[in-house]
Amino acid sequence: MATSSTTTLILVTNTVSARQWKDELLKRTSLTEEEIGEYSGSVKEVRPVTIATYQVLTTKRGGLYPHLELVDGNDWGLIIYDEVHLLPAPIFRMTADLQARRRLGLTATLVREDGREGEVFSLIGPKRYDAPWKDIEAQGYIAPADCVEVRIDLPRDERVAYAMAEDADKYRLCATSESKTLVVEQLVAEHAGEQLLVIGQYIDQLDEIGERLQAPVIKGDTSVKERQKLFDAFRAGEVQTLVVSKVANFSIDLPEASVAIQVSGSFGSRQEEAQRLGRLLRPKKDGRAARFYSLVARDTLDQDFAAKRQRFLAEQGYAYRIMDAKDVGTAI
Repeated sequence: MATSSTTTLILVTNTVSARQWKDELLKRTSLTEEEIGEYSGSVKEVRPVTIATYQVLTTKRGGLYPHLELVDGNDWGLIIYDEVHLLPAPIFRMTADLQARRRLGLTATLVREDGREGEVFSLIGPKRYDAPWKDIEAQGYIAPADCVEVRIDLPRDERVAYAMAEDADKYRLCATSESKTLVVEQLVAEHAGEQLLVIGQYIDQLDEIGERLQAPVIKGDTSVKERQKLFDAFRAGEVQTLVVSKVANFSIDLPEASVAIQVSGSFGSRQEEAQRLGRLLRPKKDGRAARFYSLVARDTLDQDFAAKRQRFLAEQGYAYRIMDAKDVGTAI
């Protein structure tokens, strides 16, 4: 942005991310509050540097995209696409038509389950830089991470229900096993005093875990104001455990989070697995490693999907060690 010295549009995934971008720009550049605008569901500001959400620009009214047309009327010198792997999605790709002299796409996970990640290059331009995560770790830019797959046996009644279930219901049944909640409680106790995230896919499962841990839950219907309040409390150490749904997969900066427990996910999504590990990878003040637990029901679809989810991280140089749930608390 400093090199181009021109108007800049930054596209981000959500309002919380937009405000993080603004905070970082104010902290690390000579830009002033008046020079940075937010263009989201709650605020509509166009300034020399404008931070907009993909969602608001692609909102349709009366057959038109009024926000997209308004923003496109500006003469942008630079557009930055955050989480650019999202761009091939049918709605988001419209933002690739915005006119600008320069475009820059950023992502830590250039991977999509529909195989369309290559379309990013036709929408934005060629890849100019790529670095394996382990190389960045070796240089001290991200924290080292210990990835652990915790294998859990389904109780007999759950095994019977799983065997008799329709195919469409099998993953939910094994992913939300009551046994996982018990293991979460054990792991949280083992890591008492650390900043910890419990991450999952199914809201009823997360609500139950939040109640058992007496920890706040952040999900889709949590307001932006409440999300920011809870994230700020977590960053300050006032809240040590947060239970979060997939709304926290992207662009949430939680520097001191050092432990994550994944209880369920979006089937075999490699991108989601990497994004969730990414919540932990900001370097810690005391230099300690991050710990990423993935709870997996043995001999089920959960185990099959876990193998697929781990593939991108394996390509980046990470390895998962396998632990039996019965050994939790003895080998941590």
